[in-house]
Amino acid sequence: MRRETAKTAGFVGAAIVLALAAALNQPESATPEILSDQGKAFYPNFTDPQAARMIELIDYDEATAAARPLKIELQRGRWVIASHHSYPVEIGDRLAKTAAALIDLRREQVRSDSPLDHAQLGVVDPLDQKVAALAGRGKRVTLRDARGDVLADFIFGKPVEGKPGYRYLRAPGEKRTWVVKTEADPSARFADWVQAGLLRVAAGSIRSVTIQSYSIDETFGRLLNMETLALAREGDRWSAGGAEKLNTAVINTMASTLDGLKIADVRPKPPTLAADLRSGQVRLSLETAMSLRQRGFFLSPAGRLLANEGEMAVETANGLVYSLRFGEIAAGSENRHLFVTVSFDAARAAKYGGDAAAGERAARELNNRFADWYYLISGADFQKLRLRRKDVVGN
Repeated sequence: MRRETAKTAGFVGAAIVLALAAALNQPESATPEILSDQGKAFYPNFTDPQAARMIELIDYDEATAAARPLKIELQRGRWVIASHHSYPVEIGDRLAKTAAALIDLRREQVRSDSPLDHAQLGVVDPLDQKVAALAGRGKRVTLRDARGDVLADFIFGKPVEGKPGYRYLRAPGEKRTWVVKTEADPSARFADWVQAGLLRVAAGSIRSVTIQSYSIDETFGRLLNMETLALAREGDRWSAGGAEKLNTAVINTMASTLDGLKIADVRPKPPTLAADLRSGQVRLSLETAMSLRQRGFFLSPAGRLLANEGEMAVETANGLVYSLRFGEIAAGSENRHLFVTVSFDAARAAKYGGDAAAGERAARELNNRFADWYYLISGADFQKLRLRRKDVVGN
C-alpha cells in the first residue's frame, strides 16, 4: 500500500514539474482566460468616425415597459432622424462627436462574467424579450456604415460608483460586463438632436404678445367665450390694457419659454397643406381638413385657421409676427400639437426700429421651415405660454 501511494505521489510530482516547465516555455498560455482580452478595443477595425452613416439608439422606459428607438441616418446627403418622419438633424456635429467618442473604447476591467449581474449593472439589452424584468435595462447604441454593416455596438449601463468617468459596458451577445473609461452618453431623446429654439426669437426682441382663448362652434365655424389678453412692452416694462398691477414674473417666464421653446416631437403635414402654406393660401381639401381636425385645428368657412386650445400672436422688433395655435394632446403623451406661421409687416418693423430687410428674409425662411411640420411641445411649456388674464393681472 505504501508502495502504491509513493508511486502515485511520484506521478503527481512529475505532472506538476511538467506543467511548470510548460508555463515557463509558453508563458502566454498561462494567462487566465478572463484577462485574455483585457486592454483591447471592443471594435479595433472602427477607426474612422466619418465612416458612420447611421446611428441607432434604443433606450428603455420602465414606466411604460417599452423600448424607445431613435435612428439617425444620412439620406440624400443630409442627416435626418429617420425614426421621426425623417426630420432634419439640426445639431450636425453631434453625430460625429458621438462616433468619435465610441472609437477605441477598451475593455479595461472585468466586472462580471455572470448574466445574473446584468440587471444590477444596468446592462440588460433593451431589446431582449427573453428577460422578464423591466429594471436594469441599458441603452443600446449601434453605429453602421454605408452598407449597413455594424461598426460598433454597445449596451451602456450604470455609472461606476465612486469612479467618475467610468461606466459599465457590455457588447450585445456577450455575457461579460466591463468597467470602461468613457464620457460618452449618447442621447436617445429627439429633443437633444434638434435646436432648442424652435421659433428662433430672442426674448429681448419681443414687443407685444396677444393671447386669445376661445371655444369653437364647429358647425358654424364661430368662436365662443372669447377672452383676449394683450401685453405690450417698452424697455423692460410690461403693460396690459390699463392694469396697474401685473405678475411680471409669469410674463417674463412666458417670454423666456418662447425664446428657448423645445421641440418634443414632430408630425408631418400633408404635402398639399405644406405647399399651400408656402404660397400663403390654404385651400380646404378633404385631406387638409382631416389632417387638421385630427390634431385639434379647424379651417373656418372664411378661411381662418382656428385651434381648440386658442392661439397667441408674438410681435418682434424686426417686424415679424409669430402666430402660435395650440391643438390637441398627442396620443400616449403629455405633448401638445403646435401650428406655427409667421408674417412680416414693414410698418411694424419701422415702428420698432428693426431691420426690415432682415425681418422679411427671416419670415420667408421660417415659413419654409414651419410649413412641413406640426410641432409637439411639452405640456409644461404649453402651460407657461397659454396665459389667461387672471394669471397676469393682479388683484
